Amino acid sequence: MTGAPPRGLEERLRDTRAKLGSEIDIWVATAGTPGGAHLIPLSYLWDGAAFLVSTPRASVTGRNLLADDRVRLSLGPTRDVVVIDGIAEPVDLADLGAEAGDAFAARTGFDPRELDEPYQYFRILPRRVHAWREANELQGRALMRDGHWLG
Repeated sequence: MTGAPPRGLEERLRDTRAKLGSEIDIWVATAGTPGGAHLIPLSYLWDGAAFLVSTPRASVTGRNLLADDRVRLSLGPTRDVVVIDGIAEPVDLADLGAEAGDAFAARTGFDPRELDEPYQYFRILPRRVHAWREANELQGRALMRDGHWLG
């Protein structure tokens, strides 16, 4: 433990939003009958309201998200973690739009549209966000409930 006092809601919201906008990769946990529970890091684009990720359509993660839209995301080390529960919506390439595809490619450093293997994009809408650094921040860790930021 660092002994630092717990952050208040406003500081925690500010830190979390900064982290969402500055990181490039996020842990994605899925579950579904086709592939079972699965955890994988994926690059993402955060637009301030939703995450955009892409993975091979035939991968365990792709199959899981197509079968069960529930997803858990995690960002940061264990002593400064953000955990997000969300709903994944498949976005077909035809519906992605050039602007979103270009922004994703620029942010993540790779462009699934250029690959031979069929990739599936998913727009993940956060429904619950928790963030904490130490045990003294467990109380008040909720930053979003039912898709609405607190504070």
